[in-house]
Amino acid sequence: MNEPLKILAIGNSFSQDATRYLEAAGEAGGRPVLARNLYIPGCSLERHAENLRHRAYEYEYQKDGEHLFSTILPDRKKGVSIRMALAMEEWDIVTVQQVSHLAGVYESYFPWLSEILSVVRAERPRAAIWFHGTWAYEPDCRREQFAQYRYDAAEMTKAVLLTTERVAGQFGLPVIPVGALVAALREKPAFDPAQGGVSLCRDGFHLSFDYGRYAAALVWYRALAGGSVKGLPFSPEGAEPSLVDLIQETVEQVVGRAVGAAAV
Repeated sequence: MNEPLKILAIGNSFSQDATRYLEAAGEAGGRPVLARNLYIPGCSLERHAENLRHRAYEYEYQKDGEHLFSTILPDRKKGVSIRMALAMEEWDIVTVQQVSHLAGVYESYFPWLSEILSVVRAERPRAAIWFHGTWAYEPDCRREQFAQYRYDAAEMTKAVLLTTERVAGQFGLPVIPVGALVAALREKPAFDPAQGGVSLCRDGFHLSFDYGRYAAALVWYRALAGGSVKGLPFSPEGAEPSLVDLIQETVEQVVGRAVGAAAV
C-alpha cells in the first residue's frame, strides 16, 4: 500500500472546510492522504505568529473537520501548539493561509508570514510549504468584515486572488487555488443562487457542507497529490451527479491553469 501523503494545515475554519473530504478523496483516488488541520476560528497570520512565540496550546488538531482529542494534558485543555503538531508526523506538506477577511489586504501578511515560514522550515525542512488561496464572500453576505470590500463580492474576489498571487510569489510558495475555483464555479448558473443555482456557502462565507467543501477538497487533492479528479468515484451523500461532474471538470481546468502558470 502506498504511504499516505501527510498534510498539515496551519489554518482556521477555511482550512477546516477544505480538508473535510480530503482523506476521502485520497482514498477514492488511489493516493492515500493523511490530513490534519490546526484550527482556531478566525485565526489570522498575526495570531499564528504570536502563538508560535508564546508556544500557545490553543489549537484543535482536526481530522475530517473534527477535533481528534479534546485534551492533551490537564493544563492544555484547549489542544495543541503549532510546534507540537509539526512534531507529530513527518509531514510532506504544510499549508499556510491568511484569515479570510484579510486575504486581500497585502499589508496584513507582514511580518507574520515570514515568521511562521521560518519556524516551519526549521522544524520540518523536508516539507513542501503551500499557500492556501481562500475564497471571497457571497454577494449577499452581511458579515461586518466584508465592509472593507464595500460588500462587493467581485471586488473581494479580485483583491484576494491578486494579493494571494503577489504574496505567494514573493515567498516562493505554490498556491492551492480554492479561491479561483470558487470564483469559476460561481460564474456557472448551476452554482449562482441569483440564477436559481446552488450556493457554495452555508452562511455567506463558510463553504456549504456538501458541494462547497467537496469542491475545495478536490482542489487540494488535485494540486497536492496530482492526478486527475475527473471521474473520481466519491462525492458527498445526496449530491447530484451532474453537479459533481461540473465540479470535477472545473477543478481540472482551474488547477491545470494554475500549474501551467507556475511553470512559466
